[in-house]
Formats: sequence, C-alpha cells, structure tokens
Amino acid sequence: MRNKMFLRFCVGIPAMLLVTAASADGSGKWQSGKEAYSKVCAFCHERGLAPVIKGTGKSPELIRILVRAGNRAMPAFRPTEIDDATLARIAEYIK
Repeated sequence: MRNKMFLRFCVGIPAMLLVTAASADGSGKWQSGKEAYSKVCAFCHERGLAPVIKGTGKSPELIRILVRAGNRAMPAFRPTEIDDATLARIAEYIK
C-alpha cells in the first residue's frame, strides 16, 4: 500500500507540474490534440512508465473517465488543467 502511494506521488507530482507549466502559447490553449498529448501524456505513455495508449482504439468516453478520475499511478486531471475540448482532441489523436 505504501509503495503504491509513493509511486503515485513520484509520478503524479511531476505530471501535474508539467500540465501547469506546458501551455502552447500565451493564451493557455493547446493548438491540437497531438501537441497536448506530447506535452502532457507522452512523458509517461511513450517512455514505458505507463501503458501505450496511442492507436489502441480506446473510446473517447473511456479516455475522458480515466483522465478525470485517474487510474493507478496516473493522477486525475481537472478541467482547469486539461479542458474538455482539449481532452476530446487528445482522445481523437490517441484513437
């Protein structure tokens, strides 16, 4: 139990910092799902820290649920961190 909490802390905190620090431009809006994925999701999902999700055909609704609720070591992302429109673009890019 303690190891899981430690892992969530070690993975979750850097991921949260990346989300708040990595915006596309001065407006704070992501330009595309690919850009948002590469700046927020790819850090873990492309380096073997988390399962590969690109090209898996996961439904946009499942992706939205997992992103909003979190899953295992993955933290939950609030709408203030990834807005619903960007989340929809990420889901399309992943599919």
